[in-house]
Amino acid sequence: MQPAHSMAEESSTTWNLSVAMTTMNAEKMSTTDANSKTSLSSNFEFYSTIAVVVVGFVGMVGNALVLYALFASKQHKKLILIVNQNALDLVSSFSLLLIYILKLYNIYLSGTLGYWLCMLIFSENFMWSGTNGATINLAAITIDRYLKVVHPVWSRKWLRPWVIYLGVAFSWLAGIGYNTVVVFVTSIVIDGICYGYYNFVSDVQYRAYLGWYIASFYFVILVIFTFCYGRILVAVRRQARVMAAHSATGTSTAQTQAQAQAHHIQSNVIKTMVLVSAFYAITWGPANVYYVLALLNYPQELTANDSRYYATLFVGFLYTSANPFIYATKFNPVRKVLKNLIFCRNQWVNKTFVKTKTDTF
Repeated sequence: MQPAHSMAEESSTTWNLSVAMTTMNAEKMSTTDANSKTSLSSNFEFYSTIAVVVVGFVGMVGNALVLYALFASKQHKKLILIVNQNALDLVSSFSLLLIYILKLYNIYLSGTLGYWLCMLIFSENFMWSGTNGATINLAAITIDRYLKVVHPVWSRKWLRPWVIYLGVAFSWLAGIGYNTVVVFVTSIVIDGICYGYYNFVSDVQYRAYLGWYIASFYFVILVIFTFCYGRILVAVRRQARVMAAHSATGTSTAQTQAQAQAHHIQSNVIKTMVLVSAFYAITWGPANVYYVLALLNYPQELTANDSRYYATLFVGFLYTSANPFIYATKFNPVRKVLKNLIFCRNQWVNKTFVKTKTDTF
């Protein structure tokens, strides 16, 4: 989802609002862009597209490796929501990579094929579907951790596997369903160019939609993070004091070690997810500030070629591409598998080098 700036047509009551921060109407947009685009803006657009492609590639490879590590370490059945998080980030990163590679070719869209390419690809539908689904799933992980730590008895009774799978399904269906409906209602093809999130019925509808999006996918998520992880940290400290008291009263060594190991695993997962959540808040913060400025219609010069817009979008998608590195460095099972993978690769490279060198001489 991207914000827009609106301008009314003199001969129509319909407001055409572009999610790409445009202030030009539909009839004049393509010709004005062609005449006004300078060499500097063209170069900036090209290099910013290349930067986004790189971010998408890094995110795709990183999330694929983490998914492999989760399955290889047999953690995928224990950490279903985290697996789902990486799967959604993988889809989002792949979509980002595909979309911006295609944009480099300036494909002219026409006919039925052009319409569907606009609705599914060039409107960035798949990319934002994955991103929005990942945000919903991140909130689900936070609530899941909160219930298991703060309300363990209740969670064991009611938090069944089917509830977790229901949360997984909801993140996919909500992300795809919501974004697809918005795209099909508000996206159009003009002179061979796809304009996603463009045709809103009125300025009021546009502002209501953008305000709802900012609140739902950023501020509400931050409230969930703050409340749940705040309560979790308090509960973990309390559990640590209880364990220390049990050790002092002479509880069996085996039982104490088992409790300590379980506590360590749980704390490790919590620390990882706290870092992921904090990184989400930081990286998507600039983009949401920019959306708020668009909502307030200030400053009025915000456009699709505004460097500030590209910068905030680039920073936001750093979250998706950097997430795998957080899991790789903070989550022990993933780190062990990836270390072994790197070690085996180095051994293979060394053996290949030695064999080649021996054959040469």
